[in-house]
Amino acid sequence: MGRIIHKATAITVAGIGCRAPGVIVRRYQVLLSLMLSSQTKDQVTAGAMQRLRARGLTVDSILQTDDSTLGTLIYPVGFWRSKVKYIKQTSAILQQRYGGDIPASVAELVALPGVGPKMAHLAMAVAWGTVSGIAVDTHVHRIANRLGWTKTATKSPEKTRAALEAWLPRELWSEINGLLVGFGQQTCLPVHPQCQACLNRSLCPAARSLCGP
Repeated sequence: MGRIIHKATAITVAGIGCRAPGVIVRRYQVLLSLMLSSQTKDQVTAGAMQRLRARGLTVDSILQTDDSTLGTLIYPVGFWRSKVKYIKQTSAILQQRYGGDIPASVAELVALPGVGPKMAHLAMAVAWGTVSGIAVDTHVHRIANRLGWTKTATKSPEKTRAALEAWLPRELWSEINGLLVGFGQQTCLPVHPQCQACLNRSLCPAARSLCGP
């Protein structure tokens, strides 16, 4: 758990600053940072979190913020209009059903509006300190397939997660997302991967077809 390297941790810490909130509020902020981070660059998410924190980032404060103001605060995160709706809906559910806390299971987390499996597993790890599964996003999905870490090619992140969990020791599950996300952003790009600079080139089955001999 201590070796998780992921933008959710960095963004949440950056957004919280020196005045650490209560445990329940911190868990809520972890979930919100994950919701904001989808399809969004890290620095944009961090900026949105800082603006939200400046107004008080709790379930109650979000529910008391009108949609227009909330949209202004989180803009320009990706799909910000939809995220305004999801954040409000999720916050209301958390207030009504969980006393302002976030659920402590993947099944309950993915039932929240705007929360997918990757977010749920990261929330379990960062907010609850529990490794519930491998958090597979587009980078992990792409790189695992290129490296041949799935027995057969997988068509979705969830199928990739199942394939990885079938053979990867559980004690390594928390490390995969952090290790591969940065690698996917800098080196193993979706288009024009930097194979010449990649230390894994000799081990990668896809390197020759992607970048030539």
